[in-house]
Amino acid sequence: MTATFKPQVFSGVQPTGNLHLGNYLGAIRKFVALQNEHDCIFCVVDLHSITAQLVHEDLKAQTRSIAAAFIASGIDPVKHIVFNQSAVSGHAELAWVFNCVARIGWMNRMTQFKDKAGKDRENASLGLLAYPSLMAADILVYRATHVPVGDDQKQHLELTRDIAQKFNIDFSDRIKSAGLGVDMMVGEEKVTGYFPMTEPLIDGPAPRVMSLRDGSRKMSKSEPSDLSRINMTDDADTIVKKIRKAKTDPAPLPETLEDLRTRPEADNLVGIYAALSDRTREDVLGEYGGQQFSVFKPALAELAVTVLAPITTEMQRLMDDPSHIDAILRDGSERANAIAHKTMADVREIIGFL
Repeated sequence: MTATFKPQVFSGVQPTGNLHLGNYLGAIRKFVALQNEHDCIFCVVDLHSITAQLVHEDLKAQTRSIAAAFIASGIDPVKHIVFNQSAVSGHAELAWVFNCVARIGWMNRMTQFKDKAGKDRENASLGLLAYPSLMAADILVYRATHVPVGDDQKQHLELTRDIAQKFNIDFSDRIKSAGLGVDMMVGEEKVTGYFPMTEPLIDGPAPRVMSLRDGSRKMSKSEPSDLSRINMTDDADTIVKKIRKAKTDPAPLPETLEDLRTRPEADNLVGIYAALSDRTREDVLGEYGGQQFSVFKPALAELAVTVLAPITTEMQRLMDDPSHIDAILRDGSERANAIAHKTMADVREIIGFL
């Protein structure tokens, strides 16, 4: 019997609209750092993209653009696995099993469903309600031990752990008799579990990047104004223009963190500078505190162009050769499928499917 679960990191990004600075700083840049110390599986979660919007103008191009962003940012698709979710049937197959493990009450407590469905919940897709069950399958079909998560996904990871725990408890005897599990404690009870209790992977504070037009709202692909975000496909002139037009107040930059917290637009721009330069907000205020935005904004624009321009250029080069991206995704899906196929064979044995 295996003594422990093999350490494995899984994470995914939806192919919905253009990637923006918030996606890069909050997720992809962290993925690049994670690959230096962990075995990683990076997934373009195209099945998730149809839960809220069934028909997309060009889902294939959106999927390729996420893969291109992964690679252009520095993810190594040879040492690690980069693929699209729909190419590995185990995701959907395990999601159905987990739909039967999860309870309706668990799903009804998911705040993201309430936010996305709004007041017209009866008209939301069943897929949107079951989204967290598919997310659990994404993670556990690879028996991933760690997942980097932002604030908006923490509740879903807790649900993943609930699903894993219930499966492990309900099938403990069968898992043990099949020699497929790991001994673990659930409260005071010792069980033999097949799925790990996946842990969140937190590597420093994830920057919360807000709209350039409203410091109280997250930067979003769905915001009507393109001036509200810096897209990963923006050229240097566009980045400079958007930062120049970013909403601020007339006062100089504050000199203390306490004052910065009371000024959301200033806090957002300082936070972006800090994240792009791998510094703290205190460091940035130490250099620019008390100065006018007419001094700070050009410095921020120059930094953003320096960091993002090489990624944008490489993304465009990759997108100009879709066959190359498709080959990377195909190789990744074959390697991912080998892992998922073994998991599903074990799950079918544990459940008792012929």
